[in-house]
Amino acid sequence: SARLFCARHGHPQPALSRLFSSMKAVRIHEHGGPEVLRYEEIPVPEPAGGEVLVNNKAMGLNFIDTYHRSGLYKVPLPMTLGREASGVVAKVGEGVSDFKIGDRVCFALIPGGYAEYTSVPGKKLFKIPEGVSFEDATALMVQGLTAHAFCKSTYPVGPGKVVLIHAGAGGLGQLLIQVAKLLGAQVITTVSSKEKADIVKALGADHVINYSEQDFEVEVKKITSNKGVHVVYDSVGKNTWKGSMNCLAPLGYLVLCGNASGPVPPIEPQLLAEKGSLFLTRPTLATYVSDPADYHQRCVDVFTWFMDKKIRINPPTVMPLSDVAKAHRMLEDRATTGKVVFV
Repeated sequence: SARLFCARHGHPQPALSRLFSSMKAVRIHEHGGPEVLRYEEIPVPEPAGGEVLVNNKAMGLNFIDTYHRSGLYKVPLPMTLGREASGVVAKVGEGVSDFKIGDRVCFALIPGGYAEYTSVPGKKLFKIPEGVSFEDATALMVQGLTAHAFCKSTYPVGPGKVVLIHAGAGGLGQLLIQVAKLLGAQVITTVSSKEKADIVKALGADHVINYSEQDFEVEVKKITSNKGVHVVYDSVGKNTWKGSMNCLAPLGYLVLCGNASGPVPPIEPQLLAEKGSLFLTRPTLATYVSDPADYHQRCVDVFTWFMDKKIRINPPTVMPLSDVAKAHRMLEDRATTGKVVFV
């Protein structure tokens, strides 16, 4: 195992096993429903060279966690779920100079987030600015970085653009609405209840469609005088992709970014031609933050927007990690608004 060093004094640290040997974590040993989630005791990881051991204080729930659990996205088993958290640096591996014990940090897209401790490559850590809570930092990571990447890079949103965002009251949806508005776009969003409609109106959405009562395709055509929108961010998937495509203006972009209702079936490329030379993409955040400099800059932008009150997040729903199965059920039943964070 890697030799550990005290970040403050440079002295060798005692082996982890002498300090703490086990921790609570949520793992799966088979794919399936929420019932396969196991809250169990496992060994504390020991950071290798270049890695930092983080004592997690707030762990984020994301839809991708349910895909890993169900087997929609294949992962090696057994696996500790979760891909983002914030906490305090507990140990540093050899060669780490940018972080010290006690630093408040957050990370995204690192496996093993549903645990008391996660070993994270130092280049994938971001120092939490003063005044930002662990819960808010976690809520800003995967979904904030995704909103940044999708609106700045996947499709360059800006003045004069009209965007359609599905599931606007979800964690990602709320941030997509705000980032798109911040960049100057007109925002149409869909929700499934009046309560969720109130949430997205407060975030600045220009038009809100309750798709439990209205046909979103018909409403979008009314709002745009049959011109269509420049880009659709569709995290719902199976139940909405056809309507999303029909809402696009010629040369429009369909950004498939989730499977909340199930995976989208194969799409015939000729359909894109028939609908107006459309573009179809299925982006993943990992591609946009694979370069550490890009990752860091996106973090800086998102946290700066937050601290400057240009974007905000509603208080996350905070649950104990032991209630992870309940949280997965709530997310899949669309019974959540905003971010769910485990403590």
